Amino acid sequence: MLFYWFLKFVAIGPPARAAFRPKVEGIEHVPATGAAILASNHLSAADWIFMPLQLKRRVTFLAKAEYFTGTGVKGFLQRAFFRGAGQVPIDRSSASAAEGAIRTGIRILRDGKLLGIYPEGTRSPDGRLYRGKIGVARMALETGAPVVPVAMVYSTRRLPFGRKLTQVRVRIGKPLDFSRYEGLAGDRFVERSITDEIMYEIMTLSGQEYVDVYGATVKKSMDATGASANDVVATLQPPVTEAADRAPTTLAG
Repeated sequence: MLFYWFLKFVAIGPPARAAFRPKVEGIEHVPATGAAILASNHLSAADWIFMPLQLKRRVTFLAKAEYFTGTGVKGFLQRAFFRGAGQVPIDRSSASAAEGAIRTGIRILRDGKLLGIYPEGTRSPDGRLYRGKIGVARMALETGAPVVPVAMVYSTRRLPFGRKLTQVRVRIGKPLDFSRYEGLAGDRFVERSITDEIMYEIMTLSGQEYVDVYGATVKKSMDATGASANDVVATLQPPVTEAADRAPTTLAG
């Protein structure tokens, strides 16, 4: 706990603020107390730094397990860093692992905490917003926690002598209440509808183009073929396998 605040106010926070001068819009939409899901787009490995930096409350993220399994001194330091920074490891390797990750998120919410997740499940391969995984809906339905849509927006401004300045904005939307679907957790059609509504709100906040294909699927095809994300998207249809749809949202991919 203390390490989290040390990172925020001493080690990482001040340098990040000085270098990028992040701005926040809609911070009043984050509940002052109680459980809530902060569902954000995922453009950069630094997203998990800039979003919590703007909030008074601690944010707990679900992070891929690979961040916690390293060996030697480097592995030890990496585990210590991510645990101290408020990250919780999740296994994304199978449907049963995905279910375990969802249960972990539900436990965090039932403890009254803020849970930060990325419904896309991985960083965007080309800056567009990709199809969301329905784990976020399941967590919202089982806990009754509101979902607060968040958009990370990065822009570049040219400075004299060829230098560039990256500006960061965190846009926070109004909380989404899905109590009208109470008792329908596990209904895949309801969970898909909820997830699509969340992704629409993120798209509106971020101004990104939406692609109805999973980002992880696009990345896998890009690695296998060497094709661009745009070319891959043109050949893909949205996957329908339940295991893929229920895969947990994560810190980074």
